Amino acid sequence: MTDLRVRIAPSPTGTVHLGLCRTALFNWAYAKKRGGTFVLRVEDTDKTRSTRESEEAILEGLRWLGVNWDEGPDVGGPYAPYRQSERAGGHGVLIEELLRSGSAYRCFCTPERLAEVREVQEKAKETPRYDGTCRDLSPEESQRRADAGEPFAVRFRIPDGATTIHDLVRGDVTFEHKEIDDWIMARRDGSPTYNFVVVSDDLAMKITHVFRGEEHLVNTPKQTLLYQAMGQEPPRFGHLPLMLGKDRKKLSKRSGDTALGDYIANGYPKEAIVNFLCLQGWALDGETEVFDVDTFVENFDIENVQKAGAVFDIDKFRWLSADTIRRMGIPELAQEVAPFTVKAGQMSESDIASRQDWFQRLVAGEQERIELFSEFPGRVASFFEADDAVTYADKAEAGARKHDARIEILRSFAEWLKGREAGESPEDMAGAAKAWVKDRGLKFPALFQPLRCALTGMAGGRDLFDCIDLLGRDSALARIETAMTRLA
Repeated sequence: MTDLRVRIAPSPTGTVHLGLCRTALFNWAYAKKRGGTFVLRVEDTDKTRSTRESEEAILEGLRWLGVNWDEGPDVGGPYAPYRQSERAGGHGVLIEELLRSGSAYRCFCTPERLAEVREVQEKAKETPRYDGTCRDLSPEESQRRADAGEPFAVRFRIPDGATTIHDLVRGDVTFEHKEIDDWIMARRDGSPTYNFVVVSDDLAMKITHVFRGEEHLVNTPKQTLLYQAMGQEPPRFGHLPLMLGKDRKKLSKRSGDTALGDYIANGYPKEAIVNFLCLQGWALDGETEVFDVDTFVENFDIENVQKAGAVFDIDKFRWLSADTIRRMGIPELAQEVAPFTVKAGQMSESDIASRQDWFQRLVAGEQERIELFSEFPGRVASFFEADDAVTYADKAEAGARKHDARIEILRSFAEWLKGREAGESPEDMAGAAKAWVKDRGLKFPALFQPLRCALTGMAGGRDLFDCIDLLGRDSALARIETAMTRLA
């Protein structure tokens, strides 16, 4: 279907919300699978809150996810411009046409009068709605008052009856017109409102399918009636389930923990973020949870999206992150954790480049232990501490102190270590050390718990003899010497 056209239309008023990313992914995959066109249009008509900085952040975030658009403000296209604020001329022409046809009318009611009507309705426990004062003004009277300079808004005239749409996610949904207010299309200052401009621009850009969040379902009958008033066929709609927290409340883009940038900053791999977002309302086969984006595109269909809210399970998200990290090649993982290492002040970029082999060995030892890239610096912090100032975790120190002969054992082990040949592999040293422990009738924890505390200050972690090799023998001996004083 080469004439299929879908779009994502973000409002540049804040951070890049994960809900926007999920909607973009679903639209992009639908178009990509079917050979259609994916359009990015910026809805920046909220002059007080829209910023170019926010717009660029949205574009950058979606690009980072691998979502690329065929048309948009940065790449152009046959239906430019792709910012709503730059399309005002076309909006005004359509409003005039709707006024002439009678599908819209001028409303001269002041904000003060509308507030009074609302107050009376609320006191009477009625649903607040426009009372129709200007609905039946004659065209001549309306034009006379407008020509006289009296301020007015433009409202859409809701006809009698009901509207049924076939939602590609929810099936048939019917809206009674009596429940829909005569909504404002253009404000008293002439600026258009969302429901009008979104239809105007979707129509101008020949959008055939609109997939968006469930919260927009309430707008669908208004927009459908507007299409009909223009004599146009509405696009096919599909409303995606809300993304919910574990408390079943809707995630909000005003919550910092729903921003894409926060998850990037916390070290979630891109593949895990995309994988998790694909699972927010859709499933591959009901069993497979780990898959790549190509598999998603190949199998995605809007009619398989669930109706019920998608629970944002942070535990599953972290599990996907850890699984992604475990499947990465060490050079790739080293590249991903390097910025976090630099930010922690442990190594500079040039240090990492000059000691790449050493750094990759350091990374390899933590691959099975971290769930996020950002956890890496904390796991390896001891390798960058001074030999006489290693931080001992309480659990590590308590484990070391359980052994009454710890100082004598550490002193004997240090002498043994000094006598080992230079360049001995960690594997050979480990085998020899275990034999050394057995020969002295000791249990392994009697050496290994004090030794681990001395070398890393941690109660667990990578192989101890790998630690010695990474630290270097002189540094390891200095740490053991310090521990004999600190653990005495």
